[in-house]
Amino acid sequence: MSVVLLDPHWREMEELFSAGDLEDLKRRHQVIWGQNSPMPAAEFDAAIGQAEVWITSEPRAEKALLDKAQNLKAIIEVSGAFPATIDYDACFKRGIHVLSCAPGFRRAVAEMALGMAIAGGRGLVSEHEGFRRGSEAWLSDCVDRDFSLFGATVGFVGFGAIARETARLLEPLGVQVLAYDPYLSDVDAVDFVSLKTLAERSRVVFVCAAPTRENQGMIGAEFMGQMQEAALLVVISRAHLVDFAALTEAVSAGRIKAAIDVFPDEPLTQDHPLRHMEGVILSPHRAAAVKGGRQMIGELILADLERIERGEAPQGLGRATPELVALVAGVSDDDAVSSLIPRTE
Repeated sequence: MSVVLLDPHWREMEELFSAGDLEDLKRRHQVIWGQNSPMPAAEFDAAIGQAEVWITSEPRAEKALLDKAQNLKAIIEVSGAFPATIDYDACFKRGIHVLSCAPGFRRAVAEMALGMAIAGGRGLVSEHEGFRRGSEAWLSDCVDRDFSLFGATVGFVGFGAIARETARLLEPLGVQVLAYDPYLSDVDAVDFVSLKTLAERSRVVFVCAAPTRENQGMIGAEFMGQMQEAALLVVISRAHLVDFAALTEAVSAGRIKAAIDVFPDEPLTQDHPLRHMEGVILSPHRAAAVKGGRQMIGELILADLERIERGEAPQGLGRATPELVALVAGVSDDDAVSSLIPRTE
């Protein structure tokens, strides 16, 4: 039975765990705290020395704290990215697993990505708005900017957990899957291609890559200029990758269509041009914001805790490695949503 220090605030317990998984966690492990409110500092200081696993939304694991946490085997962050507030070198030297909940978003986000692709391809939002204006196109198959996903070529920028789940959901439609991912090269039924080839051949492009020190703004004017006329760009993962000025211009010019769930500055300002354009579907960063949509995180935590107890490496959650940390730690556009997240100082 592992000692688990569970302090997920600002996340809530019910957000991360189903009732059954939370019951299993408390039955299989000694859980300290496990409440929706932030853990008082004095209680945390008294508990960190016992903890074998620390689950938190904001891990601040500098060397001084790690020196107190002599029993620690794993740090699990539940925000969705590896922060810069962890002494990774010290963790690696001690064999402490640093794990991210990011793979736990994949089902809910992939579902939203599929919905946005269908809505964008079939003109569901534009015709809905046409109804409001009295200009809907009855029984018309002449809307030349609409398309079907059946047999279409779809491209993924980044082929991690969200992209793979989205591709799995698309399988019944018989799509051809292309991917650009400089860190992967061999996945069944996926053709890895250059970014230029992906832009030119894809009817739909899904932006799914995690932010790194190398990919900020890589989906810019050049990429969009290479996309097919009226192709759909689905920005479902990180705004960090997209040049939004170029995207705004491309949509405004009618070159491409877009479906966007994440933005570089959130909330999107009331006067932003994207709010008033045709050819765009806008979602207020809610791809995983559905009841139970984040509870896969709890499933993955339970499974990896069992692996850690058996002396095995975690497999479900994202696991920090020196190479990965060099690319992504502290590189995130999460600050864009800081005004939307309740925090207690």
